[in-house]
Amino acid sequence: MTTITRNKKSVAVNPLKQSPPLGAALAFLGLKGIVPLFHGSQGCTAFAKVLLVRHFREAIPLATTAMTEVTTILGGEENIEQALLTLVESAKPDLIGLLTTGLTETRGDDMDGILKSIRKRHPELDYLPIIFVSTPDYKGGLQDGFAAAVNSIVATDYGQSVETYRGQSLQQVTILAGSLLAPGDGSEIKEIVEAFGLKPLVIPDLSESVDGHLDDDYNSKTPGGTSKEQLQQLERSLFTIAIGESMRPAASTLKEKFGTNYQIIPRLTGLGAVDNFLWLLAQISNYKANNWQFKPQIPEKYLRQRRQLQDAILDTHFYLGGKKISLALEPDLLYQTSWLLKEMGAEIQAAVTTTKSPILKELPFENVTIGDLEDLEDLATGSDLIITNSQGKGLAKKLNIPLYRMGYPIYDRLGNGSRCLVGYKGSMQFLFDLGNIFIEIGH
Repeated sequence: MTTITRNKKSVAVNPLKQSPPLGAALAFLGLKGIVPLFHGSQGCTAFAKVLLVRHFREAIPLATTAMTEVTTILGGEENIEQALLTLVESAKPDLIGLLTTGLTETRGDDMDGILKSIRKRHPELDYLPIIFVSTPDYKGGLQDGFAAAVNSIVATDYGQSVETYRGQSLQQVTILAGSLLAPGDGSEIKEIVEAFGLKPLVIPDLSESVDGHLDDDYNSKTPGGTSKEQLQQLERSLFTIAIGESMRPAASTLKEKFGTNYQIIPRLTGLGAVDNFLWLLAQISNYKANNWQFKPQIPEKYLRQRRQLQDAILDTHFYLGGKKISLALEPDLLYQTSWLLKEMGAEIQAAVTTTKSPILKELPFENVTIGDLEDLEDLATGSDLIITNSQGKGLAKKLNIPLYRMGYPIYDRLGNGSRCLVGYKGSMQFLFDLGNIFIEIGH
């Protein structure tokens, strides 16, 4: 079992952790026609917007209730009401994701009471689902805010669908996509699920909104993602696959709400992990009339990709075996990455993460630190490679160690919207990326 150490410094030096409101906003961006609304000051929203724009190099629709010193003291109900009415008039959203910040959480606004009061005064908002999530800046990190938002998304009532599905077989599968998955990862997962004859309902689906594509017109709301109509069909799903341990609460919510069974897939890289995922899909695709018929059929495409990954493992293990690697990532992403490195024979010299998580006890090494990039700097001396976000560029240069960028934010590399590091194909790409780094530096 991994030992978890928490640094007790009074301040963060070269912070690794991103805020929960940022994580919640990122999750909301995976819903179609939504505008994430920050209940806080303009600065809270501006910071998140700049980071997401720099990472994805896309227009990011975020709004704010623009709290001031006076409204912070007197209460924010009027600001929330005005923001909602303005958004409905200007953006005409299908959904609104309302999230709190440290400012309003510290004050203690009664958000449930405020929303009930606003809906009572404005019945014209009855059609509009408002997904509320509590995300104080001072509690947790990006992964926590993302997970809380996904839990609120699946817990919200979206009304009855106008479509009927009588006579159709229930072959829909809900995929709860954790914060460890990039938009390109989501595209690959959907393609894999569809190859088994299943219909993936991905929540949230970043692959349709921030994947890097040009639209015909400017969008004041998200141009793609999981739609309101799809959210109304959640109860039709045959099974829930939660990718990332942080998605467990949302999967449990769906189980309680609709009785949908679920399985947690903690990672989707590496031969064995992807094998297990495809094996599960093969069993689900053979579900007939309330009976699990065990007749697994794997599409030939993925049998070939599996052989390609086996060859990639043979090609790259000469360069990765015995290498000392230091990581600073969110818990789910740390778990996924470190296990693949361990399987390749690499040594995890140091690991730093952002927040508590049950998955940290199952890491393939002895110690992990909940801290900042200064902690990584102290621990990573002598490493052959550092894996973290672009904020680690300075310490990598200082220690004269190569940097492989992963996580949020990555602002000095292109293609973050389409990058894929999961599945057989993504695992190959990751191994080749690292192998090429070591070839370049002559290791």
